[in-house]
Amino acid sequence: MVRIRLTRMGKKKQPFYRIVVVDSRKRRDGKYIESLGFYNPKVDPAVMNVDVDRAVDWILKGAQPSESARKILSKLGVMKKVHELKLKKVSENVKEE
Repeated sequence: MVRIRLTRMGKKKQPFYRIVVVDSRKRRDGKYIESLGFYNPKVDPAVMNVDVDRAVDWILKGAQPSESARKILSKLGVMKKVHELKLKKVSENVKEE
């Protein structure tokens, strides 16, 4: 299964996370398929930067976000966009029938 999750970077006591697409069997900081953005919780307010279009594309292909990645993607509007695209697709299928 393909997951969207965080991989830890940065020095000791200074975490910095990349939001990555990875096979669920890989370790936390292992090789990933694609990097979608980053999350820095140490600054106030926390800095989140994600390529929204690529994230939506991966979720529509079946990638499952982890709990923490889902929260970040929700704050950036990715999950709302995915939901709207799925509703649009369903409504088009109903109109065709």
